[in-house]
Amino acid sequence: MLQLILGGARSGKSRLAEKLASESGLGVIYIATSQPLDGEMNQRVELHRQRRPDNWGLIEEPVELARVLKQSARSDSCLLVDCLTLWLTNLLMLDDPQRLAQERQALLDCLAELPGEIIFVSNETGLGVVPLGELTRRYVDEAGWLHQALADRCQRVVFTVAGLPMTLKGSAL
Repeated sequence: MLQLILGGARSGKSRLAEKLASESGLGVIYIATSQPLDGEMNQRVELHRQRRPDNWGLIEEPVELARVLKQSARSDSCLLVDCLTLWLTNLLMLDDPQRLAQERQALLDCLAELPGEIIFVSNETGLGVVPLGELTRRYVDEAGWLHQALADRCQRVVFTVAGLPMTLKGSAL
């Protein structure tokens, strides 16, 4: 089963994804896409580490998400990817302008063949005003297109606000 959990910053999306992963009854592997490059991001990563059970596996991969999913997905596992918008940021910041399109397509192409349960977490960024700056606008556009493509392929899509999940597609929580 593929699930997409969307929400704003501090909406409860990661906590919900962690709860669903724990309740899956499968072995959980947490796939972290962040690159903690400053003190504030280090604190966010540490909060996530403290919440995770000790028996969960951890893979840190900022760019090659499709490769990691193909290598790690098993019928008896739940992969929790947190988060897609950080992954997208990592790709946008690379010197290779083609890499984003390549990695995005590789991700979308591999989804149908992945066994087990996969839970994607991502920030919904398209609810506000159009941002200033070309890179920021591209980020919002790319995130929106990625979310649409993933939502089309996922069996369940949930939008989280104030810690409350709203099921947009699939069975209710």
